[in-house]
Amino acid sequence: MERVLVAMSGGVDSSVSAALLIKEGYECIGVTMKLYEQEQEADEAENTCCALSDTEDARKVCNELGIDYYVLNFKEAFAEQVMNRFVASYEAGDTPNPCIDCNRYMKFDKLYQRAKELDCDYIATGHYARVAYDEQSQRYLLKKSNNLAKDQSYVLAFLNQEQLAHTIFPLGAFNSKEEVRAVADQHEFVNAKKHDSQDICFVPDGDYAAFISRYTGKTYPPGDFVTMDGKKLGEHKGIIRYTIGQRKGLGLALPAPMYVCRKDMEKNEVILSAEDALFTTTCIVADFNWIYEQPEESMRVTAKTRYRAKEAPATVRVLQDGKVELVFDEPQRAITTGQAAVLYDGENVVGGGTIVSV
Repeated sequence: MERVLVAMSGGVDSSVSAALLIKEGYECIGVTMKLYEQEQEADEAENTCCALSDTEDARKVCNELGIDYYVLNFKEAFAEQVMNRFVASYEAGDTPNPCIDCNRYMKFDKLYQRAKELDCDYIATGHYARVAYDEQSQRYLLKKSNNLAKDQSYVLAFLNQEQLAHTIFPLGAFNSKEEVRAVADQHEFVNAKKHDSQDICFVPDGDYAAFISRYTGKTYPPGDFVTMDGKKLGEHKGIIRYTIGQRKGLGLALPAPMYVCRKDMEKNEVILSAEDALFTTTCIVADFNWIYEQPEESMRVTAKTRYRAKEAPATVRVLQDGKVELVFDEPQRAITTGQAAVLYDGENVVGGGTIVSV
């Protein structure tokens, strides 16, 4: 019997994933990752994961399913690979996606390694995506979920061939979240009606700047809001508080709407512009993970430059230094360094990397 380590968040998705795998004949082990000290803060937020109550919910589900359950302490690795990267990215003027780093460095690296130590053949999560093997290319493919409204392939684009070969996404074949909750209801799981997690787990109140100040012990001094030609418009409250494309919360009385289009970290300036200056066609992507074989020439794709963005037609080519140039057919709004660019070929993920320049 093949063994599967199931990453249990305490939510309905991972609980149903475990139940489905047991029904299919796998031997399952439930595991929750203990990631950081402030889980009690998350208990007060409704839309986050990693709260203390989530661990108890996961334990109850595993007891109901009759499978072993463990809590693994990954706090040191999470601080190094996720929280420190998050802070460093903001301090560099970028806007990171820590959920991608958590999947890349925690679930499918640290937890995957632990799965091998526990003699598990696979790791499984409650992500909405699919894995398939393509005989023609002899490669494992990452595919969108059948439920496109919940598709999470974007945050999984850094999985490599070995990881894909040993990963199961049981929910990828479901067409709706209602179907998943129906399975949870059948099992009378304690979390069958639980809300989906949406916020970043270690910033449950959504105030990134306040978290970064607490985490680093630093203060981020005020500086100038300026126009693209250098005219001062007012004073900002610390450069880490602003992201590309932002209009609300600037605290300025302006004759017309203006948006954050760039940040000059050396000068501590936030540059504002009219909205049309936010649109561009080209970005450079580094640290690219090819799930398809790397193309020798340019390739037509659709691409997303942030999780909630719509896919847009583009051409991709690999540069001499290994970075990737992504050129969209139509200008895209507020492409932001630090975010991931993920490329698609229909329902398949071609690959993904980090936007380093626009």
